[in-house]
Amino acid sequence: MTDYIAVYRDYLQNEKHASANTLSSYTRDIGQLRTWLLGQGSGDLRKVKKEVLSAYLQHMTQGGKSPATITRSAASIKSFYGYMLQRGYIRSNPAKSLETAKVERKYPEILTSKEVELFLDQPKCVDEKGYRDHAMLELLYATGIRVSELIGLDVDDVNLTVGFIRCRSRDKERIIPLYPGAVKALQDYIRQIRPRIVDDMDNQALFVNMSGQRMSRQGFWKIIKYYQEKAEIHKDITPHTLRHSFAVHLLQNGADLQSIQEMLGHADISSTQIYTQVVKKQLNEVYQKAHPRA
Repeated sequence: MTDYIAVYRDYLQNEKHASANTLSSYTRDIGQLRTWLLGQGSGDLRKVKKEVLSAYLQHMTQGGKSPATITRSAASIKSFYGYMLQRGYIRSNPAKSLETAKVERKYPEILTSKEVELFLDQPKCVDEKGYRDHAMLELLYATGIRVSELIGLDVDDVNLTVGFIRCRSRDKERIIPLYPGAVKALQDYIRQIRPRIVDDMDNQALFVNMSGQRMSRQGFWKIIKYYQEKAEIHKDITPHTLRHSFAVHLLQNGADLQSIQEMLGHADISSTQIYTQVVKKQLNEVYQKAHPRA
């Protein structure tokens, strides 16, 4: 019997070139649906009716799942059954008109310019760790790249002479400029510090941990949390917070949306447009607080 989840996963990976996170979440969502169906007495994904899918989403709601989780699961189910119909595994799509409750869109957490300055000032350039952490945080805010892209950078991806980095993601490459402070931080780290801590001179990883191996996502997360605590900033700072702040601050200072989209590596401009809503929301809040008749 065909493992439809496995062939769907191959389709996402090899034809749609989906990210690792998309592969993981979509296949997990469909796997959870199949497990629930088995509990209902039928695990055949081809024989599911719309009413059954609606009952599954209702089951998730009653089980305390968040609206965002349910919405994502519904998107996974729609994608899966769209694929099943396209490949001829089913004759009609039971998920075509599947509906979920609307989720109130949450705006991303943004640091003010002063909070960014305070946060970036936390790593002290007095030892190897301080120089490395300073360079990592400066680079993250200078470019708005994702944490996976940051830890995936190699030394050859940095051009200090011209002042840019080359970032690769999902078989695409983009060039992102650096401001002078980020160039200086990288210059100090690459020339003075990295050679002292790298475990093997053939290791091309730009950022390494104190054991000399490529920095991990978990390791960088701990660095972010450590400096958030030192800075006594009460907002929940994650690696993505600096990415969001990068985009909003550029927009506030006159950058056009298409340029920001290109630097962030968004495939669709709609993903970038959320930042215009953030700026409008901030302006409205300022107006309400400052206008004497508001």
